[in-house]
Order: sequence, then structure tokens, then C-alpha cells
Amino acid sequence: MIETNRLSIIEADEKYINLIIRIESHEENRYYLWIGTYDEHLDEINDPNHLLLVIKEKMSDNVVGYALVRLDKQSNIFELRRIAITKKGVGYGKEAMIGLIRYAFEQTDTNRFWLDVYPTNYAGIKLYDKLGLHVDGVLRSNYKDENGYLDQIVYSLLKEEYDGWLDNIKRGATNK
Repeated sequence: MIETNRLSIIEADEKYINLIIRIESHEENRYYLWIGTYDEHLDEINDPNHLLLVIKEKMSDNVVGYALVRLDKQSNIFELRRIAITKKGVGYGKEAMIGLIRYAFEQTDTNRFWLDVYPTNYAGIKLYDKLGLHVDGVLRSNYKDENGYLDQIVYSLLKEEYDGWLDNIKRGATNK
């Protein structure tokens, strides 16, 4: 579905659900993601307004992450609800993000790509800033978990900004 230099990003089917839950539950991911149940992920697979994706290394075919996208086809919005990479520190997060953004604007009728991130997810924030995504603002106390209320920082990229963004990516001129 989506090909990058080192990764293949494909739609998940039911056989990947338990692996996705393990990725969500891993110590390095669980504080930054909502952890779905088997049935919730199965519903996402069957919902035409969601894309549950697995991220695989091309060379080994090993799963190195997953992503969940919600599509608002009426407003042409591509919401990256979750992304988690298991193989840290080798650039797969950046590569997957670029692949997802390119897919959103080149293969769908996306007008707005967006995501949110908790302020404690320093690695995610660093990546989204480096990629040059626009900080829309902070949704204060927007989510409640067992630790209390959490803020969420909203990032986006618009269709009208995409060509300039892509030129910067191709030149390696990412921020910071």
C-alpha cells in the first residue's frame, strides 16, 4: 500500500491484532498510546473510515510498528490517531511518517493531515517538529487516564503547504 526506502506499510488484517496490542502495551509505547482491545481493533479493520496499518521492514518482512488512521471523507481530513515503532533509533519513525503524509496527500483527497501528542512524548514531539509540522495548539486537559487529565498538542499539515513541505523533505531541510 505504502512503500518507502526500507519500509512497507500495509493494511492490517485480523492476524495482526494481537501483535498490535503487544506493540501498544510495550513499556516504551504504553504511556503515549491508547491501548485497544481485540474487538476494537477488529472494528477498525472493518470500518471504511479507518485504516489500521502495520509497518514492516522490506528486507526481513518483520513488523516494526503500526499506525491507525481515521478518514473524514466529508471534510477530507486524514487523522493519524496512533503510530508506534518498535525498532527505535534507526529512523523508521521519520520514514513511516513521511510515507504516511505522502500517501495522504498523493493518494487520497486529503486537505488536512493532523495528529495529537501528549506533552510527555518527547520523542514524538521532536520528530513532528523536525518534520516541520505546524503546531496548531494545545488541547488542555483533553484526555483522562489513570494518572489524571492530560493535555494534547495538535500538529497539522495542509494541502496548500504540502508541496513546499515535500520540497524541504527532499532537500533534507527539515527543522531543528
